[in-house]
Amino acid sequence: MNNLKRTWWKESVVYQIYPRSFQDSNGDGIGDIPGIISRLDYLKALGVDIIWLSPVYESPNDDNGYDISNYQSIMDDFGTIADWEALLEGLHSRGMKLIMDLVVNHSSDEHVWFAESRKSKDNPYRDYYIWRDGKDGKEPNNWSSFFSGPAWELDETTGQYFLHLFSKKQPDLNWENEKVRREVYEMMTWWLDKGIDGFRMDVINLISKVEGLPDAAGEGQYNFGGDYFMNGPRIHEFLQEMNREVLSKYDIMTVGETIGVTPEDAIQYVGEDRGELSMVFQFELMDIDSGPGGKWNVQPWTLSAFKRIMSKWQNDMYGKGWNSLYLNNHDQPRMVSRFGHDGEFRKVSAKMLATLLHTLQGTPYIYQGEELGMTNVRFESIAQYRDIETLNMFKEYREAGHSVENIMASIYSKGRDNARTPMQWDTTAHGGFTAGTPWLSVNPNYKEINVAEALSDPDSVFHYYRRLIEIRKQQDVIVYGKYEALLEQDERIYAYTRTLGEERLLVVLNFYEATVTFELPTTVAYTSFEQLIGNYSAAEHTDLQRLELRPYEAQLFKLR
Repeated sequence: MNNLKRTWWKESVVYQIYPRSFQDSNGDGIGDIPGIISRLDYLKALGVDIIWLSPVYESPNDDNGYDISNYQSIMDDFGTIADWEALLEGLHSRGMKLIMDLVVNHSSDEHVWFAESRKSKDNPYRDYYIWRDGKDGKEPNNWSSFFSGPAWELDETTGQYFLHLFSKKQPDLNWENEKVRREVYEMMTWWLDKGIDGFRMDVINLISKVEGLPDAAGEGQYNFGGDYFMNGPRIHEFLQEMNREVLSKYDIMTVGETIGVTPEDAIQYVGEDRGELSMVFQFELMDIDSGPGGKWNVQPWTLSAFKRIMSKWQNDMYGKGWNSLYLNNHDQPRMVSRFGHDGEFRKVSAKMLATLLHTLQGTPYIYQGEELGMTNVRFESIAQYRDIETLNMFKEYREAGHSVENIMASIYSKGRDNARTPMQWDTTAHGGFTAGTPWLSVNPNYKEINVAEALSDPDSVFHYYRRLIEIRKQQDVIVYGKYEALLEQDERIYAYTRTLGEERLLVVLNFYEATVTFELPTTVAYTSFEQLIGNYSAAEHTDLQRLELRPYEAQLFKLR
C-alpha cells in the first residue's frame, strides 16, 4: 500500500504553541518568542518532535495574529526576526522541527497590498482582493461571515465592497490572480530557505471561490455560503501548482485546515499520488456537539456517534492518505472538559483521551497545556473575554433577545478563549506565565494544575503523555497498522485493535464515570498478552475475556 510509505512526519508527534499564551519573558503580559526559547527543554522532555507555531507575523491583532500585515516580519509583541532565528536554532539543535502557520486565504486590511488595493479601481493591486459593486443598495451577495454579520464591507473610497469571510479586517485574497499566487509562493520559499520544516495552512480549502459568487440558500438576511467557497472549483489546481512551485522542492510536512471535508474530499488533498498536502485537519468530530443553530447551539454528544466518525476516518483513509489526530486546539474548547471529565476524574480522563489520540493511525497533535489536563475556564463576565468570535456572538445574541445566562453557558462550553488562557507553569502569580498583567486572565485552577506539579508527580498527566509518545516510537503497529473497531454500538466503551503483519494491539477505553464490564469479542484471538500502558497505577488485569474497567480507565495491550 502506497500510504504505508515511511516518512518522518508520519512517525512524529506535533505540539502546538499559541505564542501569546505560552510564556512571557519581558513582563508585558503577552507571551513571546524568548519565552518559548526558555521552555524548549520542557518540550524536549515531553518527547515531541515537531512544534507548530501559531502566527507570530506582523499583525494589528484583530484576530490574534491571523490577520497578517507583513508576512516576512515578526510582530513586535513577540520579538524580532533574530529571536525567531534563535528559536529555530534551539529547536533544530534539540532534534525538533518547526512548522509555521501559513495564512493566505486573507491578509490584514493593514497589509500594503490592501492599502494600495483600496486606493482606486485601477490601482495595480486592486485585483489582489475580491471587489464587487453592491446590488440594490445592499451587499453583492447574502453571504454571512464566520464571525457574524455580512461577509462584505463597503469601502467609501471607491464605493465598492470587498469580501471578508472572517473579520472585516481580514479581506480575502483573490487567488484567481496569478500575481497573488506568485507573491505567496515567493514568501513561502523565503521561509523554507530560512530552514523551517513545513506549514500548517489556515482555512486553505477556502481559497477558490465559485465564479459569480452566487447567493447562498437560507431564510436569513445573511446565510452561510460554504457551497461557493469550500473546496472550490480550482482548489486542487492551486495546491498542485503550490506543490510544484514550492513544496516539492523541500523535505517538509504540510497540514491543511480544511473546513467541511469528508474522507473522500480529504483523499483528494492528501493522496500520495496527488502532489498536494501531507495531511489535513477535518472538523467532523469537532461539530459533534453543534446543533442546528451551529457551534453555539450546544447539544449532548454520544459515544457511538464519536466512534462512528473516528472509525470512518480511520477506515476510509487507510492505504489512501494520512490522518491528523487532534481533540483540541486554539479554536476549540479543552478536550478534558468536552470529551472527558474535568472534575474528580480529570487526570484519569485526560490520560484516557490521550491514549485514544496516541494509538490511532495518523499524526497526533498536542495543544499546549493538554499534557497537563488543563480545563475550560468560566469567567464571570463577558468583559474578561478577548476572542473576536465570542464577543461578536455575545453582542449579536443579546440583540436577538437571548439571556446573558444562556449565552455564557455556550461560551463556557465552546468559546475559543477556553484554549487561550495562559499556560500554567507553577503556583506563583498568574501561574508563572508573566510578571505583569496577562493579556487574558489565567484559569484560576492554576494552583492545582501546572507544570511544576506535573513534573514532580510520577503519576501526572504529563508523564503519561511522555510514556505514550515513547511507546508510539517503539511500536510501528501504532503508526502503520490497520485499525478495526469493536463493540461499535456500546455507549460507554471504545475498543479497537491495531494490526501490522504479526503484531497486534488491543485498546480498551471507558468513556464513562462508573465501572463498566468489557467482554472481548470472540473474533479477537490471542494466546498471551502484555500490558503496555494503563491510566490506573495498579492494573491487575489477568483476563482479557472480561475486564472490569474503572471510571475513564484506558488500557493498551499487546496480543500474542
